[in-house]
Amino acid sequence: MSDLGSDEFGEDEAGPYLGEYEGDRNEEGERHGYGKATLPNGDTYEGQYDRGKRHGQGTYRFKSNARYNGEYLHNKKHGQGTFIYPDGSRYEGSWVDDQRQGNGKYFYVNSDTYEGEWSKHERHGQGSYIYADTGSKYVGTWISGKCEGAGEFIHANHRFQGNWTDGNMQGPGKYIFDIGCEQHGEYIPVEQTQGDGEEEEPTTVTIPKWKAGKITAITLYSPEEETPAANMETAETTALDETGNLDDATSKEEVNNDSQSPVSEAEHAVTENETAEENENANPDDADAEEPASTED
Repeated sequence: MSDLGSDEFGEDEAGPYLGEYEGDRNEEGERHGYGKATLPNGDTYEGQYDRGKRHGQGTYRFKSNARYNGEYLHNKKHGQGTFIYPDGSRYEGSWVDDQRQGNGKYFYVNSDTYEGEWSKHERHGQGSYIYADTGSKYVGTWISGKCEGAGEFIHANHRFQGNWTDGNMQGPGKYIFDIGCEQHGEYIPVEQTQGDGEEEEPTTVTIPKWKAGKITAITLYSPEEETPAANMETAETTALDETGNLDDATSKEEVNNDSQSPVSEAEHAVTENETAEENENANPDDADAEEPASTED
């Protein structure tokens, strides 16, 4: 699943033959007002025109089955609109100068969703990404399509609060468990070698590894009194294995920006590594279905 870009879907209205048009025109003979057009490449547009350009509310249908329904400004997607891509994914939200910009929601083919801020087709600002198959959710800051800065990864029975760098968890953070305790620690970048087969040259990759620290009770605030940490020892016993560290199944979590989705879950509570989707198969670096400048008569 990818954040497909409109640049991949060119609209063809240029050239000597502009296709068929039925609708309003101004005194100069330009398409102006409401009209329907069938372009030479088989695409169609129905909506508002202003002096030969798509301007106002309109619907553009591509022969590839992609479709945009929303606002235009001087032939470009601008304002609120919905773009449905050939693979079935769709974006609903704000557009600026033919690009996803502002607040919007992207629905991926695998039912994952991202809702939040965009800039130049990429997730950028505050937003949340939900994994449909596990229900896990990342909430936090995005920079150029990757998790960056403070964020929270929420799972069914625990969550991680900490910092991300270039799509990976890094630095101090803590795991908060529903059993009533939290573990403090930090993610440290560790180099690992991959590809040791005969036909593959070994490559070195850096992945985050959790370094466990102290266990503390979760203190819940009450208007009358703070919840005492009475069962601290019991909580620690439950959370620790015989080596004195949190069991691997609940102590590690990794968020990577891989080829499919912006936040993948490696080494978390169920040791799931989210398989990917975006253009890198899930990066909004792909261009968005772009409508060419019109020189209509």
